[in-house]
Amino acid sequence: MQLQSLVELTDQLRATTRKNEKIALIADFLKQTAGGETALSALYLTGSLPQGKIGIGGRMLQAAFSEEKRSPPALTLREVDDCFSRMADDSGAGSSGRKIEALRGLFRRADAAERRFLARLLMGELRQGALEGIVLEGIAQASALSGAEVRQAMMFSGNIGEVARAALEEGGAGVRRFSLRLFSPVAPMLAQTAETVSEALERLGETSFEFKLDGARIQVHKGGETVRIFTRQLQEVTDRLPEMVDWTRTLPAAEIILEGEAIALRPDGTPQPFQITMRRFGRTKNVEAMRQEIPLTPFFFDCLYQEGQPLLSLPYRKRFEILSESIPPEALIPRILTQEREAAERFLQRALGAGHEGLMAKSLDAPYTAGQRGSNWLKLKAAKTLDLVVLAVEWGNGRRSGWLSNLHLGARDPESGQFIMLGKTFKGLTDEMLRWQTEKFLSLETRRDLWTVYLRPELVVEIAFSDIQESPRYPAGMALRFARVKRYRPDKSAEEADTIQTVIDIFRKEKGNG
Repeated sequence: MQLQSLVELTDQLRATTRKNEKIALIADFLKQTAGGETALSALYLTGSLPQGKIGIGGRMLQAAFSEEKRSPPALTLREVDDCFSRMADDSGAGSSGRKIEALRGLFRRADAAERRFLARLLMGELRQGALEGIVLEGIAQASALSGAEVRQAMMFSGNIGEVARAALEEGGAGVRRFSLRLFSPVAPMLAQTAETVSEALERLGETSFEFKLDGARIQVHKGGETVRIFTRQLQEVTDRLPEMVDWTRTLPAAEIILEGEAIALRPDGTPQPFQITMRRFGRTKNVEAMRQEIPLTPFFFDCLYQEGQPLLSLPYRKRFEILSESIPPEALIPRILTQEREAAERFLQRALGAGHEGLMAKSLDAPYTAGQRGSNWLKLKAAKTLDLVVLAVEWGNGRRSGWLSNLHLGARDPESGQFIMLGKTFKGLTDEMLRWQTEKFLSLETRRDLWTVYLRPELVVEIAFSDIQESPRYPAGMALRFARVKRYRPDKSAEEADTIQTVIDIFRKEKGNG
């Protein structure tokens, strides 16, 4: 398969906003691929490389860029992948120069459109509206499988290229091979929002109410003496959390997968700010010193696998029972089972009084639906919040002169794959946050004008607000009132940000429009 064909497809995807048309275009294209080309096509369409990060930056791309016309033969997907693999494997003295030469050779064989595509792919800036969900639907259509089958395979695999190849080559038998297994992390189950305890009880009946901690979600895998720990984004962080490894090895189970939160606590048991907890996850050096400075405490709320048996299909009531029998009681998330509003309200106030975010409300009969934001888990917070993406940022003035301050905020549109602006805010930013975000934003810069730096839409920020109002000023036709930064969410990807439909639902509920 020639690279040119994939580039032409991305142009077609960018030209349409219709989800079904995007899916059909992807499906038709995938049917024309085979073997490794199928996997590469799916990965490239979602802006991913099978090699992961290969150490290519903007300056290296600029140094390698060639204006020469393409000389035949045209590039194939396999040749592009082989070149990327050589660059990924190249390290040590002189590797930057060798990578530039390899890129230069690749660009000499590409036309202008292909060079732009490759540059955006390497920089993580490929935006043609083919988000992962749309590509998965395209895989399903191309292989005549249901979307649910393909999505489930993706939850267990985490590699859309592997899923695409298995689906198109082997059909249902291929995707059924992907299942929960030790040391292969599964995408976490996600929650919708409930405004009140009464709403949660009305939707779920008797409910498991649990503290909603302001910590970092972890998935802990144990097989014998081997322990591996993963984040909500399925990144392995085992070496950064030695106390978690030591604790897990003391458990009696030979094989187990646990899900919970790791959180930094003060001596009085109240939570440290989220950013303090996340320092442990970002630190790869001097881990032992950080362990002493910021010890982490685990609280677990689910058991996904035990002694060779996946537990995902079991109701939550049974999974928590197994969890309770498998770990010490002090490591269990604080919870109550009730269908009484007053009891749940008291428990909510207890959580807030202890410094936590609020409550999770979980259906006792629900299975674990990996990677999905279903209605069986609900979150209740004291303040309304949305996880939004920073689209651009303006330079500050006065005391904030020299810092990037005023954030442009956007919600995700699953249909187009773009982000729709909802407003701006500079409130809630500490000096420490201003210093950090100025450095971070400059690394995400795509262009700028006199006052504004425009960014790759990658960074998620949690925004608290009072309500949502109509506003012709912004593309969404809505704006957040009294928006303020609560915290940044480096543990979340832009694809996990709240959608514009979520914002519309909140707006309608506030206006009483159902």
